[in-house]
Amino acid sequence: MSIPKNRPPLAAPKRGHYFDPVPEAASKPRTLHLHIGDLALELEADRGVFGSRAIDLGTRTLLKEAPLPPPEGDLLDLGSGYGPIAIALARRSPAAKVWAVDVNERALQLTRANAAAAKTLNVVASLPDEVPPEVRFAAIYSNPPVRVGKGPLHDLLQRWLPRLAPGANAYLVVQRNLGSDSLAAWLAAQGYSVQRLKSKKGYRVLSVAAGAQHQSAEGATATPILRSDPAST
Repeated sequence: MSIPKNRPPLAAPKRGHYFDPVPEAASKPRTLHLHIGDLALELEADRGVFGSRAIDLGTRTLLKEAPLPPPEGDLLDLGSGYGPIAIALARRSPAAKVWAVDVNERALQLTRANAAAAKTLNVVASLPDEVPPEVRFAAIYSNPPVRVGKGPLHDLLQRWLPRLAPGANAYLVVQRNLGSDSLAAWLAAQGYSVQRLKSKKGYRVLSVAAGAQHQSAEGATATPILRSDPAST
């Protein structure tokens, strides 16, 4: 039996990324539940969006460990996905305007629908260029897209961190084995003050502020966004 030679390799199926503007993955919506402490949300997720199968552990860690958002002003959820962080912030600070920013159009559509279902009308789902340039943020919360690559991730942070209002902080959650410590070192080299608020289940929660400025609410005694009861941890 002859064996065919020089057969072209089978083409690998296309796989999009959650940071693509228009996901290649076919839509297959699913309902996810976020229940931590006194917050219970039912969220619609979909293929091609970050955390589509389950609420990401990093997101849960940030919500449990980062300090409460300011009660008013502009808040930013950078890389919002389908909106769990933005909606939690909006629930905690109903007088604030929460910008849920993502490049993924499907993610933004889901955020709008989830915010409407949660009755958090203070959430504004936006593409990056849709945020007015004069807006300064009273706080930034992010589970950043580290898989986009180090260079694009640095560019992303260099674009948004300078938009913190004077005295404001950014709170980032990054998996330790995906470069949280090297990211903290890079941020410090850019002139930011970086503190590690928590290390839990392989994730670091970092607080980032301009220069040596840090709000006094930080640290182990800070009240987290979500108060977790023993059954929810």
